Amino acid sequence: MFRVEVDSLRDYLDFDLNRKIDLQNLDKLIRRSAPGLKRYFHRGTPAGQPGMRFKMIGYGKLQYAVGSGQSVDWPAVGVALQKNYISVYLSLMKEGAPLLQSYCGKLGERRAGRNNFSFITYQDLNLQGLAALLAEAEQIFCADPRRCSLAHGGAKTLRDR
Repeated sequence: MFRVEVDSLRDYLDFDLNRKIDLQNLDKLIRRSAPGLKRYFHRGTPAGQPGMRFKMIGYGKLQYAVGSGQSVDWPAVGVALQKNYISVYLSLMKEGAPLLQSYCGKLGERRAGRNNFSFITYQDLNLQGLAALLAEAEQIFCADPRRCSLAHGGAKTLRDR
């Protein structure tokens, strides 16, 4: 399995020098299109706890409840290096469906799942379509003041709701 073994945002961006420019360009697009989603280094979920363990660049921190009743920190938008792709994860819903659903096939992606899509190079992307998706993600995220405060560094738990 492909793993990015780093401990900081800077090291994440430097991990694969062949794709560094693609990550930097995507980061600029995300930060310009969705400035309310604060960027951070997502360390992954520790072993023995629910959630995905891989590291990524996160934008807008939120929490979600898992079946056990525990809460897991997760980015509203996440960017992860994969062996052959760069993947973008969207954890936001629109009218009960994954937000990404209405954008699939319009982003220049090579493959898409329920809440993620992957591409090989930044030049493959439909930048206008992706900017629209990111702006809508920010709007949904910030519509809930608890989530918006999380995007700006706050730390809320389920009992804070």
